[in-house]
Order: sequence, then structure tokens, then C-alpha cells
Amino acid sequence: MIDIVQELEPLRARVAHWKREGLRVGLVPTMGNLHAGHFSLVEALRARVDRVVASVFVNPTQFGPNEDYARYPRTPEADAAGLEAAGCDLLWMPSVETMYPLGLANAVTVRVPGITEVLDGAHRPGHFDGVATVVSRLFNQVQPDVAAFGRKDYQQLTVIAHLVADLAFPVELLPVAIARAPDGLALSSRNQYLDAAQRAIAPALYRTLQAMGDELRGGGDVDAVEQAAAARLRTAGFDVDYAVVRAPTLATFVPGRDHAGVALVAARLGATRLIDNLEFSLAGVPVQH
Repeated sequence: MIDIVQELEPLRARVAHWKREGLRVGLVPTMGNLHAGHFSLVEALRARVDRVVASVFVNPTQFGPNEDYARYPRTPEADAAGLEAAGCDLLWMPSVETMYPLGLANAVTVRVPGITEVLDGAHRPGHFDGVATVVSRLFNQVQPDVAAFGRKDYQQLTVIAHLVADLAFPVELLPVAIARAPDGLALSSRNQYLDAAQRAIAPALYRTLQAMGDELRGGGDVDAVEQAAAARLRTAGFDVDYAVVRAPTLATFVPGRDHAGVALVAARLGATRLIDNLEFSLAGVPVQH
């Protein structure tokens, strides 16, 4: 039976007990409304550690002024049942007051410079400050040995890797492959907002990424590949935020210098914003799906 903990003292007591027994502890940070992609993180982590903690916390500091924090779906009972089935040992469900004990206005903020200001950072100002802040707090609260993050949000994973390296968190990061529907659409809590017609269009996002990888491996010009991808998405019915090729660090991709990279897209169907990415190698097949 999964344990559900909502206060910091019992959380720390439980983790300290495990560590006294010599057990390795893993963490899966989430905002809830969980799906198979989240559960795949638990399953991947389970193979690396002895005890798995998942957090469910809808973090107000990563929502922008036009993003409705209050409307974010909260499904705690279903989340707990799914986590238990996936092999999670403890569900950490802090309140906003527990996560930010001095209040949001007085909260210490963690900011990763540079890589948080491009792509999604440019379209969602302040978002990654909220992510870096809450992940830092979760690492401090849970003190995991390993933390699992999905590759679907490639920029978020890059930001967290920078955070861990610069602040010397003693946490190993475990990136987990993107979980996809049979038609290629990356699993996301946002998919539930797509109507039937939009859901039929949505797999074009992944097909576009595959085409970008194929074109680059065929010697295609980066600017032309990006322009063709954006045009392909608009023709399919998307409103495109970006369709770009980057080096693994999110720096500019330079053919001849960079032998691997990542294609990233963000686009909207109606009011629903979807993101996806595909890592690729110029010397071979894509390195993840």
C-alpha cells in the first residue's frame, strides 16, 4: 500500500529511516493528473533504487499570467492508485504553504541563466524559474539519490542538469525516453483537451520531427529544415511557436561540428499547446523515440 505524506517532518523521517538501512531513494517530481508516461518514470527508477518517492504538487510559480493555475486538473485519488500500481512507495503531496512556508511573495527563487530564456522560456517568461525553484525545494525535502525526468520536455531536463551541476546537488539524473501513443503522439496531460479532430491532427507533430531528422541526416540545410517543418505544421492546422534544430546543449546546431542534436517543436491546436522533440545523430538513426 502506498504511503501518502503531506507534512515535511514525516517525509524526512521516512527517508532518513530508509537511508539508515542503506537503501537508495529515487524521486519522480510531477504536477499530478498522471498518465502512462509518468508511470514509466517510476518503473524506470524502480530498477535503479530501493525506494521510490513521487511528488504531486501543482506549482504556482511556474504558471504565467495567462496560464490558469486554478484550472489545472487535480486527480489525487487516481494518481495515488496509478503510482501504487507502478511500484511507487511513497507519495509526497505538500500544500502550497508547506512548499513555500514564507509565502509566494517572499519565496527564494532559483534562476538558471541563458538556457531558460530561449524556446519555451521565451514563450513562457518565468516558467523555468518556477521549475528550478520547485525542483530545488523537492531535492532538499526528499534528498533523493536519483531523480527521474522525462525526455519529452527536453529544455526542462537541460535546465535541471545545469541546476544540479552548478549547485552541486548530490542527485543523479535519470532521463527517461518519451512515452508515445501507437500513432506517435507523445503522452501528455494536455492531450485530454484535444477534441476528436485535433487528436487526429496531433500525430503530425512527431511525423514532422522524424522528417526533420531525415532531412538533416540527408545533408539538409538547417534553416531550410526548420522552415519546412514550420510550414508542414501550419498546413496540418497548427499555430507554430517554434520548430528548431539545436545542439544537445540547446546551443546553435552547426553541421560539421555537431554530430548529434535535437529537433524541437512547440505548436498549438486550438487552445492546447503541445511540445515534442527528437534527438538524432548525423551518423545513424535517431537516438530516441
